Amino acid sequence: MKERLTSQDFDQELLDLYDYYVHGRLDRREFLDQAKKFAVGGVTAAALLGMLNPQYALATQVEPDDDRIKTKRLNYDSPEGHGDMQGLLAWLADAGQLPAVLVVHENRGLNPYIEDVVRRLAVAGYLAFGPDALYPLGGYPGNDDEGRTLQREFERPKIVEDFIAAAKVLHTHEHSTGKVGVVGFCFGGYMANTLAWRIPDIISAAVPYYGGQPTAEQTAKIKAPLLIHYGELDARVNAGWPAYEEALKANHIDHTMHLYPGANHGFHNDTTPRYDEAAAELSWDRTLAFFDQHLR
Repeated sequence: MKERLTSQDFDQELLDLYDYYVHGRLDRREFLDQAKKFAVGGVTAAALLGMLNPQYALATQVEPDDDRIKTKRLNYDSPEGHGDMQGLLAWLADAGQLPAVLVVHENRGLNPYIEDVVRRLAVAGYLAFGPDALYPLGGYPGNDDEGRTLQREFERPKIVEDFIAAAKVLHTHEHSTGKVGVVGFCFGGYMANTLAWRIPDIISAAVPYYGGQPTAEQTAKIKAPLLIHYGELDARVNAGWPAYEEALKANHIDHTMHLYPGANHGFHNDTTPRYDEAAAELSWDRTLAFFDQHLR
């Protein structure tokens, strides 16, 4: 058996069904019913779902005990959101003040993949903070299905306030230079776009990965440069790009969009078959260069 399954091991229609499932457009029963036609050779629809779900053992690029960095669970107050919040903070050991990056998770809480992204940014020389939107309900529950269910229990405006409060913490943190960037994936991509227009005087650079787009009126409030990553096969999210591009150009907002050929939604997440190694590595190199340009 191959060590890691890739998108090439699955029909694109099945990958699209999985995308609908993880974003609430299909429930589990509906996904399994529609996935049956792809269940051949003794492989069941439930087995296919298991193959498509994250395998977090594959995620670790920077170990939690890596001696290059320090980490801590940081509690902070979100008075307009859910009150007492918590996230993972990481930074270079023995470093002075550092530019800061807020890392926003997908629609399932602060899972091991996002925690690893926080540590990757710390190794790259940033004060990185990944809040867990699920902290008021006990935090990321250990699997994504439960995480998605929990996150849907929250009102979206209050979650936004929780991440605004987190960005403000980074802006004034003792280890921060005051320059704050944001990177987010899926729901987090939407949040990166949102923070760019909600707190334009705090966000100095934003990198949304396959994230939902703001309205033209909201886009007009953005001041920070944007680096936008989309997968070519992500029709659901990409449908909002033309209007977003028009608004960005109309308001003379510094932006660069990269569309990665053959890549699906979630291509940066190295725990699922939708992971695209070439697109993930290139987009990450571009992200680090972008933050170096605008935050240092």
